Amino acid sequence: MVAFAFGLAAASFLPILLLGIFSKRMNKEGAISGMITGLLFTAGYIIYFRFIRTDLDNADHWLFQINTKGIGTVGMILNFTVALVVSSLTSPPPTKVQEMVEEIRIPEANPRSGS
Repeated sequence: MVAFAFGLAAASFLPILLLGIFSKRMNKEGAISGMITGLLFTAGYIIYFRFIRTDLDNADHWLFQINTKGIGTVGMILNFTVALVVSSLTSPPPTKVQEMVEEIRIPEANPRSGS
C-alpha cells in the first residue's frame, strides 16, 4: 500500500511542485491537466491489474514490463509532458505570479538579517 501511495503522489504532485518552482510559464491549466493525467493513468493501471484483472498481473501483460508498484514513474513522466504542453498552448500566468516564482527561486537578501 505504501508503494502505491508514493506512486500516486509521484505521478500527481511531484512534477507540478517542481514545475511550479522552476518554470515561470507553468499555469493552472497545465498544472491541473498534468495532475489529472498522472493520477488517472497511475490509479487506473494499479486498479486494473490489482483489482479488476488479477489474472493478468504479471510481466507478460504489464506496460514496458513495469509492475504496479513502479508505474508511478511513467505517470510522473506523463504528468510532466502534459503539463508542459498544455501550459505552452494556453495563456501564461499573470505577471504577479511569475514574479512570485522568481522571488522563490532567487530570494533577495533580508535587510533585517544583516545579509
